[in-house]
Amino acid sequence: MTGDTSRNPARPGDQGHLLDDLVLGLDHVGIAVADLSAAVTWYREVLGAHCTHEEVNGEQQVAEAMLTLGPSGPVIQLLCAMSPESPIGRFVQRRGPGLQQIAVRVRDIDEALRRLHAAGVHMVDEYPRVGTAGSRIAFIHPRASGGVLVELVEPAPEEPGRVSG
Repeated sequence: MTGDTSRNPARPGDQGHLLDDLVLGLDHVGIAVADLSAAVTWYREVLGAHCTHEEVNGEQQVAEAMLTLGPSGPVIQLLCAMSPESPIGRFVQRRGPGLQQIAVRVRDIDEALRRLHAAGVHMVDEYPRVGTAGSRIAFIHPRASGGVLVELVEPAPEEPGRVSG
């Protein structure tokens, strides 16, 4: 299943899709930016976005801001590299600023990873890592998903609202 996005593998004995009972919805869209402050200002002034969370993730070498559109609308995650060698730094060097990933919220990331590994889906992460605000995250490789980096997000138990990595 490392590039064939035309089929949807089902679990043995199940009529559903691989993760249908685990996916809770779209969590956020991640956008790589060169200047976090300027990007936050643009989204606030042009789209009326509200910054709901900011943090520095030293492990991923990224500064980030979570922005909400509308009263409870979609979330945009702005990601700014703290190092040119970081994943976001390399992304911006190769492709320039822009859409970097989509994130799907799941109720059980360990079970999601177990199923994806068993189905042979090409993954970036074998195990979950810590994401924004204590969430647990893992990435599906773009080769497995039609060229799009897909992030799986299990929100931290303390924050049942929209949380991402």
